[in-house]
Amino acid sequence: MLRALAADYGDAARTVLRCSATESESHLPFLALADLFGLVLDEISDKLPAAQRTALESALTGRGESTLQRDGLALRLAVLSALRILAAAGPVLLVADDLQWLDSASAELLGFAARRLGDTPVQLLCAVRTEGQEYDRHLRASPPDTLAVRLNPLSRNQVSALLDHRGYTDLPRSTVREIHRTSGGNPLFALELGRALGENPTPPRPGEPLPVPTSLRALVLSRLDMLSDEARRTLLVASAGARPTLALLHAAGRENAEAETAQAAALGLLATEPEGPAVRFAHPLISAALYAEAPPQERRAAHAALSTAASDPIERARNLAMATTGTDPEVAARLAEAAALARDRGAPSVAASLGLLAARHTPPDGTPGPDEHRLCAAEDAITAGEVDLARDIAREVLTRATVPADRIRAWEVVIEAAGQALGDVDAVFPQALADAGDDPRLLALVHYHLAWRKLIVEGDFSEARQEAAHAAELAARGGDRRTELMALSFQSSTETLMGHPNAPATIKQAMREPQDPYVACHHNGVGAARFRWLMMSDQLPEARSTITALLREVRRRGMVESEVHFQRFLAETELRSGHCGRALDLARESLRLARDSGIGLGASAMLASLAEASGGDVGQALALAREAAGRAEEDGDQMYLSRALAALGHAQFVAGDAAGAVGSLRRVRELEQGLGITDPARGRWQGDLAEALVRVGEPGEAQDVIAVTREHALRLDRESVLAVLDRAEALVRAALGDHEGALSRLTSAQDRLAKLGYGLEEARAAFALARLRTGRPGPTSYDEAARLFRRCRALPWLRQVDEAAAQGAGEPSVLTAQTPPSDALAGLAAMERQVAALVMEGATNREIAARLFISVKTVEATLTRVYRKLGIRSRVDIVRLAAGRHAK
Repeated sequence: MLRALAADYGDAARTVLRCSATESESHLPFLALADLFGLVLDEISDKLPAAQRTALESALTGRGESTLQRDGLALRLAVLSALRILAAAGPVLLVADDLQWLDSASAELLGFAARRLGDTPVQLLCAVRTEGQEYDRHLRASPPDTLAVRLNPLSRNQVSALLDHRGYTDLPRSTVREIHRTSGGNPLFALELGRALGENPTPPRPGEPLPVPTSLRALVLSRLDMLSDEARRTLLVASAGARPTLALLHAAGRENAEAETAQAAALGLLATEPEGPAVRFAHPLISAALYAEAPPQERRAAHAALSTAASDPIERARNLAMATTGTDPEVAARLAEAAALARDRGAPSVAASLGLLAARHTPPDGTPGPDEHRLCAAEDAITAGEVDLARDIAREVLTRATVPADRIRAWEVVIEAAGQALGDVDAVFPQALADAGDDPRLLALVHYHLAWRKLIVEGDFSEARQEAAHAAELAARGGDRRTELMALSFQSSTETLMGHPNAPATIKQAMREPQDPYVACHHNGVGAARFRWLMMSDQLPEARSTITALLREVRRRGMVESEVHFQRFLAETELRSGHCGRALDLARESLRLARDSGIGLGASAMLASLAEASGGDVGQALALAREAAGRAEEDGDQMYLSRALAALGHAQFVAGDAAGAVGSLRRVRELEQGLGITDPARGRWQGDLAEALVRVGEPGEAQDVIAVTREHALRLDRESVLAVLDRAEALVRAALGDHEGALSRLTSAQDRLAKLGYGLEEARAAFALARLRTGRPGPTSYDEAARLFRRCRALPWLRQVDEAAAQGAGEPSVLTAQTPPSDALAGLAAMERQVAALVMEGATNREIAARLFISVKTVEATLTRVYRKLGIRSRVDIVRLAAGRHAK
């Protein structure tokens, strides 16, 4: 970080002075001063007063007996003078690393100069490692205008990016998570741990800590030599425990735990916990290094003690496994029970780890066998969002499994681990169908995933629906209720998006008893299908309560992928309801979780874009929409590509880029026509497209979009879509000069949207009304629109209201532009006649744009066409036409 900043600032500096202190040299006086000024001493020496020159040369060269006590003032003034002399020739940058190890004499001299430089062009760039109150102490010693930037530990995503940048790209997410935890976010520690893993051909087994390289062990364990042997054994037991306490250490046979942990705390190995019984290491790496340093027999002894001392059955089982070598059916059974308990507690990641330990301790001929435990672990890993681990386990099982049911379970994991990139696992489906044979239960599972492939890869809703219906039929024949319900849920969601008349009946069929608790709360299950139906049917309060209950349940179960999607669904519900601030918070949290887990990134970025455009930063909205579209195209995901482009079009529209919005949303229209999506409530982009078309001077195409969409919305009874279409059609009418008709439609649309609970759309209608009324007789205030946008916390829209109000304050009356009865204008298109008429009345381009709800660029382009068709060159010629008409 310091090097990057120094490079940025150094470009503008004539002189760059550097020093980098070390702990071992911190006792040597004036060492940092010598590093800083040693190479420029000849340049400044002759310009210093004699006393200052003598004192500085003595300090830098070591000749003489210069000390702060004897030559204090001369030395202080010499350093200040030296910096001023260098600055007189050009800006100076002083870079000091590891300020905490700077020798005290140099630190005192630099501090004296820094506080007195004033406007002298000298910048000091310093880095210091601080703990506790030291941060404040360094700030108090700094000049008043010091800019302090605290560098916090790296987040998990940042550690992942750092490892990728350094070439450690094949590490599973679960391993990266462990590197982050063990390193405490320290980049040096993280890289060293990544390097050790990269050089180790055998990855750590489940339950084992990461291998700690010798370089880090030496760095963090230098103080261990000062511990007694018994205290070290006590700390080893603490490092082997998941949540060590003094009580646990006592139960594990460490009788003098209080005194031994106090000794470790005094050496800085343990953090003191005044309010609690926990024994916590000062840094996670200390625990990992201590464990890695211990001989294997001592580790097993520590785990054996904890296997009876721990009160939690999961911890007892885990420690029993770590204390046992070889296979042991009893240990394997205990681990399988612990995995089931962890699963019930909503800790699938722990369950996966325990399942792998159970497989390791199960004899090859055991019942259940090792692969059964591995498959359970893979399924738990999928639930926990650890898709890399799940895929690796499944691939391992497939190398030797011969039982068709086991192979199909493993193929399922491989397919689910692919996420939206189902095109990457195309080769799996023929193999899975061959393994399924003629077993309806196994075939149902394969055809369920084939339905998803038809939708995502091929973009064929009709084929996907048929595959899902076939899977449901096979599952019912085979008595597999879970797969039947998942297939029916998928079928109902597809029918809903298609506007298929069977959608309500399929949803009812999917909701019949008996239900499956897992399917009920799965993001592709019955509850999610019902939520989508409620949202598209304008039942926002019921949709909110449904998704809130589902989110609560998947969090309890630890279903990470479902949590990502349900958090996004809740954000969408709040956005539709006009709670933009709440939606933005939820969308950002969903995106953070998606980035952290690597799941649902495109979908979360898409929704976050919509939320940013409505309540946050429009620039961020554009970037997120482009990211979502890029991911969808990379994955070959046709379904989410249209959603991402719709978000991009919306963000462009809010940003004022009507032409860009038209381009993006026209592509959405083409994609959805190809996909067979007819329900306009799916993406709700049609109103934006129509309004953007009006702004670019294409009211005819806008009316066509409205007419086609209205037909589907009427058939499906989509009230909110119809109201938004009426709002868009009002703008078309206004652009064509029918202001009274536009006002009537806008007023009706606003009232209907308010009753349906679509707060943001209601505010947009109020904004359009205010713009249409500007300069006309009657109320002209933007206060109502501002109030509604403020209630929604729709900041980007609120800024637009402020700009429109400021522009409209001095506008003349907006009268319906009548086409002049001149034969010369007869050949113009409707929009061209409207623009020409307003020019004849003396309106500016900006006023015309506001009155006709089009952009200034569209006005300019339209005028260019008018000039060409009429054979004239400027606005003046149009005004002359008007004058000629009046003269007659």
